[in-house]
Amino acid sequence: MTNLIQNQKKDPKQIKLILSLLFDGIGLLSYTIPFLGEGFDIIWAPISGLLLAYMYKGTVGKIAGILGFIEELIPMLDFIPTFTLTWLYTYVFKSGDKK
Repeated sequence: MTNLIQNQKKDPKQIKLILSLLFDGIGLLSYTIPFLGEGFDIIWAPISGLLLAYMYKGTVGKIAGILGFIEELIPMLDFIPTFTLTWLYTYVFKSGDKK
C-alpha cells in the first residue's frame, strides 16, 4: 500500500518536463493563426521569459529567460523548444557533469 502511494507522487523533474512541453506548445500556437500569431508572440515573450526564470533558478533560469524572451520576439524562431532545451540542459547534460 505504501509503495502505491509513493508511486503516485510526481517527481519535480517530471512535472517540469510536462510544463516545459506544454509551454513550448503554447509558444507554437502563433503558427496556427497567420499574421495574428506574431501579435500573440509580443504577449507571450515576457511571460515565457518570466516562466523560464521562475522554473529554473539561478544563472540557468536567468539566461534561459532572456533567450526565451528574445526567441519569442524574433519572427520565425518560435519552433525552438526553449523550455524543453532548458530542461534537458538542467537534468541531462548538467547533471552528467557531477560524476
